[in-house]
Amino acid sequence: MQIGTFLGDITTLTVDAIVNAANERLTRGGGVCGAIHTAAGPQLALACAEIGGCDTGSAVATPGFDLAARWVIHAVGPVWDGGDRDEPELLASAYRRSIEIADELGAESIAFPAISTGIYGMPLEVGCDVAVRTLVALDPRSTQRCVLVAFDAPTLDALQSALARGGHSSD
Repeated sequence: MQIGTFLGDITTLTVDAIVNAANERLTRGGGVCGAIHTAAGPQLALACAEIGGCDTGSAVATPGFDLAARWVIHAVGPVWDGGDRDEPELLASAYRRSIEIADELGAESIAFPAISTGIYGMPLEVGCDVAVRTLVALDPRSTQRCVLVAFDAPTLDALQSALARGGHSSD
């Protein structure tokens, strides 16, 4: 799978699926979640309500509605609590499950935000390292292109640094 980075608005990308950094209730939130809900239109909230929820470390899919992307994969990352409550493992699980769902849908391209590194408080370098390490280790059937989307320069730098390390922590 080819992995690249992009600085900008995830909702504008022409990919088969975009990943929403969702909460367990699948309700509209702030940040990237709010932007995706706004761009997708009100049908997204209705589709999420029909699903009802999603466990931390997992993901579910809905149509993309008004987005260029055909699907939205709602991945629930962990809230950071110091790193002693399996946060990195739960985050890795959310990325893996998102790719599994993309494969099930036949998506050839996918875009991810830096899940859990915003309001959920995961340190940026930790979250980006987990994302890259997890994605590099996967061998998906249909998903051939993955875009890691940063909404600001520090996130872009952290993602690019993680990619340069090949997904291996600098520790």
